[in-house]
Amino acid sequence: MSDQNGENETYYRSLTRRIVIIMVVVSLIPLLLISGTIRYFFQVSYQEKVADHLKVLIKKHRQNIDTFLNEKLADIRVVADSYTFDQLSDEVFLKDRLKVLQDVYGRAFVDLGVVNDHGIQIAYAGPFRLQEADYSQAAWFREAMQNQTHISDVFPGLRGLPHFIVTVQREHGGAKWILRATVDFDAFNSLVESIRIGSTGFAFILNSKGEFQTKPRTEIDPSREPYVSFLTAPSKGGDDVSLVEKANAAGDDYVYVVSRLKDGHWLLAFQQTAGDAYLALYTARRISMAIFVLGVLGVVVVAVLLSKRVVRRIMQADQEKQMMNERVIEAGKLASLGELAAGIAHEINNPVAVMVEEAGWMQDLLGEEELQESKNLEEFKQSLRQIRTQGIRCKEITHKLLSFARKTDPRPKDVQLNELVGEVVDLCQQRARYATIKINVDLDPQLPLVHVSPTELQQVLMNLINNSLDAIDSRGGKVEVKTRTEGNFVLLQVADDGPGIPEMYLPRIFDPFFTTKPVGKGTGLGLSICYGIITRMGGQISVNSAVGIGTTFNLRIPLPKTPTAQEGIC
Repeated sequence: MSDQNGENETYYRSLTRRIVIIMVVVSLIPLLLISGTIRYFFQVSYQEKVADHLKVLIKKHRQNIDTFLNEKLADIRVVADSYTFDQLSDEVFLKDRLKVLQDVYGRAFVDLGVVNDHGIQIAYAGPFRLQEADYSQAAWFREAMQNQTHISDVFPGLRGLPHFIVTVQREHGGAKWILRATVDFDAFNSLVESIRIGSTGFAFILNSKGEFQTKPRTEIDPSREPYVSFLTAPSKGGDDVSLVEKANAAGDDYVYVVSRLKDGHWLLAFQQTAGDAYLALYTARRISMAIFVLGVLGVVVVAVLLSKRVVRRIMQADQEKQMMNERVIEAGKLASLGELAAGIAHEINNPVAVMVEEAGWMQDLLGEEELQESKNLEEFKQSLRQIRTQGIRCKEITHKLLSFARKTDPRPKDVQLNELVGEVVDLCQQRARYATIKINVDLDPQLPLVHVSPTELQQVLMNLINNSLDAIDSRGGKVEVKTRTEGNFVLLQVADDGPGIPEMYLPRIFDPFFTTKPVGKGTGLGLSICYGIITRMGGQISVNSAVGIGTTFNLRIPLPKTPTAQEGIC
């Protein structure tokens, strides 16, 4: 037996593992596919969103910077076109023009100067001492002499501070001259510094030689990648904006966005760490990963719990199957015992009948004259009456035993329920007296007839009374059987003051093979059969029970339907 139990436990553990694995695999494969697909498309769409946002931002700031430079150039052009060379060569007049520009446009213009075709500044207005400064060797002067307008690169120049100038070329007396203006570097630099995103994103400007035109927030080496590729790449013109993701020398991933400005001579560059640029994406990844892990744990936990529950049900079903096989065998034995009891009752009934008849004959003999004078005559008569009475009683008991041992007749007929209750109660009285249990009846004398199978109803009532007697056992108590009319039903109640049924068992009380009796004392079929019989009659059976108080079974048997007026006419 121990070996068999060990094999069963091994089988059920193996079954549990297989169910868990199947449930986990079947649950996780769709979860992995769905989460992977969603994560991929979310990542792609978010990266595209970030790239589009950065490109739009760089375009906007490029336009702002180009607008700033063109506005300053246009301002100087207006001055050059509005006044003559002689007027602008007058330093007093030139200082007055600078003041007007500064009043109108703020401190964007630092100074003004008029330079002749030899590169000598012949007039100057500004905070520095640059009168008669020689710019003939300056790169911006050579460019300015070749073009009507020019915006220089940022350079320290004679003043030793980073700045850039805008120039306009004009002619006077057959000779070229230049009106130049220095633009405030801080005002220009603030335009670029305003391009900040997140904690690491910033922008700066390089010229075609890789020289800084603004101040970067951190140290940057323009001679390294990817700036070398950006500077050497041919300008596409238009609104081209390039975005690439590359790792720097330290191995950190960065997002780079570049665009050309000032007719392609300058490079507006923006850089930001990938972790900062895609911070929301990485946060969503961490959250989704945490949710996925929790989901996996939930699936595993549920799979384990459900598999254990399923295996417990299988174990219970196997046990019930084994018990059912045992009970089928037991039922066969009970059927054989029933047939044996019927045979014994039949055999006893014959001598009892003879005994009753002989007692009657002896009573007739006592009526003769020679026995009338016997002094024991009354005792003889009393004994004969007792023999006759007990014989008749024994005959009734064997008759009832035979009626219950025979096969049930399912054919319904009109039955007076009170009479049927009386017969069943009489049959159970002997056992009740032996167990010191009192059976009380409270029958409605006006109870109408019911149309049922009497033998089936006897079986139901007998089963319920026996269950009550079993519940009370030898402790003593009482069983009450009541009948009364309740609407369209006849109500039959069997109540006892036994220990009661726990609430957890009540939902299963009518299930086949379910019993609260000790092993070997119940088959678990009685109440199930009762439920089936009452249901087939169109009736209802219910139970009310409380632990320590008792149990009451309620049988509602439908009354026969009365014929309608139309049926009576027919």
